[in-house]
Amino acid sequence: MADEGVRARRVALAALARIDDDGAYANLVLPAMLRGEGSAATSLPERDRGFVTDLVYGTERMRRACDHLVDRFLSAAPPPPARRALRLGAYQLAFRPDLPAYAVVSSTVAATPKRFRGLVNAVLRRVSDAPVEFPDEATRLSYPDWIVERLTADLGSSAAVEALAAMNRPAQVHRRDDGYIQDIASQWVAASVGARAGERIADLCAAPGGKATAMAASGATVVASDLRAGRVGLVAANAASTGAASVLPVVADGTAPPLRPGCFDRVLVDAPCSGLGVLRRRPDARWRIDPSAPERLQAIAVDLLDAAATLVAPGGVLVYSVCTLTAAETLAVDDRLAARHRELTPIPAPDPPWRPWGRGAILLPQEAGTDGMCLFRYTRDASTPP
Repeated sequence: MADEGVRARRVALAALARIDDDGAYANLVLPAMLRGEGSAATSLPERDRGFVTDLVYGTERMRRACDHLVDRFLSAAPPPPARRALRLGAYQLAFRPDLPAYAVVSSTVAATPKRFRGLVNAVLRRVSDAPVEFPDEATRLSYPDWIVERLTADLGSSAAVEALAAMNRPAQVHRRDDGYIQDIASQWVAASVGARAGERIADLCAAPGGKATAMAASGATVVASDLRAGRVGLVAANAASTGAASVLPVVADGTAPPLRPGCFDRVLVDAPCSGLGVLRRRPDARWRIDPSAPERLQAIAVDLLDAAATLVAPGGVLVYSVCTLTAAETLAVDDRLAARHRELTPIPAPDPPWRPWGRGAILLPQEAGTDGMCLFRYTRDASTPP
């Protein structure tokens, strides 16, 4: 058992090195490592593979908090391999109370490269004996200051702290009846489009295809477009695996779609966004997103919606969704849409756990243990041509 614990931590450190040194994404590199033929990870028991996932995701999520706990006992910045081992140990000591401290320290030190073991051992022993205290909410919750400040300004202090805390908890896996894994919030967004058998649906930012295949299950024909061929390939693969034969994958720029105006019953724009509602399943994303992202992506969303509005048939429905919680990417986008497209009338917000959010709705991650989402739905005036 002790050897397995050391091996699990070595695999976790290897994954953290890929994330830190190569810029790999945790949600992509770790599954690949756990599947990889001939790697140390493939010989781990299933229980330990789950443990590795928690170690990597948890250490990445709580990186700022872990650094604070460790830095109290450092006189200088440690080399990157030592920093990773210290973070890994601090995560277990502070956020995994089910693990005995002596086992955490000994196994983490044994998994550390030999030349750094003395430092890691000395510091982790001091961390294990010290109280867990943080100077502020951003450090305790382990987010960049700007994310805490932005969501506090947009949601209010209490809702923001609850949302950020909820996104520090691991995401549950939800598998649809067709086998596709998709968060409940995304399933609710797809259902809110209201696709019906025989209708034509345009999904302008469709990759990887979860919402397109869900809408196709109604019997609708879904033109599922995305900008890059590789991403459209994901749509095609997921349509094939779920049996969604009425999904038609297309490589196209959603801001200038090669589609006939006014001929779609429903159009979905699940736009690129800062992703500040899905940080629980993208543990390293909080450290990659820059403060200018919400305003930059707001402009893209407006361009996409301008194009989408021309595709909606009179009496049809336009749906805008984003997996973020910022006012800039939601309320401000709707304000611009209202000024530019008076032919679009908002549809009331769905039932709880959605909350009214301007003319749309917001789903906070703490409400139902889902991803955070915002949703705006509109009908096109039946008397107004595209």
